[in-house]
Amino acid sequence: MSNRTCTIALPYYSGAGHTAQIATAIADGATAQGATSHIIDIEKISASDWASLDRADAILFGTPTYMGSVAAAYAAFLEEAGGRWMDQIWADKVAGGFTVATFGSGDKLGALQRLSIFAAQMGMIWTGPNDIGAPVFPAEPGINADGGWLGLMGSSVSTPRGAVRPGDLETGRRFGARVAKLCMRMSD
Repeated sequence: MSNRTCTIALPYYSGAGHTAQIATAIADGATAQGATSHIIDIEKISASDWASLDRADAILFGTPTYMGSVAAAYAAFLEEAGGRWMDQIWADKVAGGFTVATFGSGDKLGALQRLSIFAAQMGMIWTGPNDIGAPVFPAEPGINADGGWLGLMGSSVSTPRGAVRPGDLETGRRFGARVAKLCMRMSD
C-alpha cells in the first residue's frame, strides 16, 4: 500500500435521509483505510465543494433511485458537473456509485447505469463492490443483499422510519475500504 493519502469525494442527494446514511458508511470505511473523505450534499454544494471534487482521487456518486433512474436533483448536478468533460478534469479518477430504493430491485440498476455511463463519458475508472454475502456465504447475512456489482444497492426499511438495512451500511463500509485501497494502489 502507498504512503500517499487518497481523497474520496462523495457527492450525494438524499430525499429521505437513506442515501446520506450510505454515504457516511462509505466514508467511514474509506477513513478506516487511511483515506480522507469529503461528503458533499449536492443541495448545498459550494465553490469549495466543487474544488474538492476536482482535487479528489476518487468520486463516489450517490442518489436515491426514483422511477428507475437518478433523482431529478442529481440529474441536474450531473449536468452541471458535465461542464468538466471538455477539459477532462475528472479523467482517470476512480469512480463508483451507490443508490437506495424501497424494494430489493427497485430498478436500482437503472440509476447505477446512468451514473456509470456519466463516469465513462468523463473518462473515469469505474468500480463496484466485490463482497459476496448470503445465500452464497451464509456467514455474511445482509452483505450485498441485493447483489449489486455495478454499484452499491441499498434498501430502505419501514421500521424504524428513515433507516436502511444494517447489512447495507456494512456493505457501504466495505465498499469505502475497497475504493480507498484501490485508489492508494493506483497512486503508486
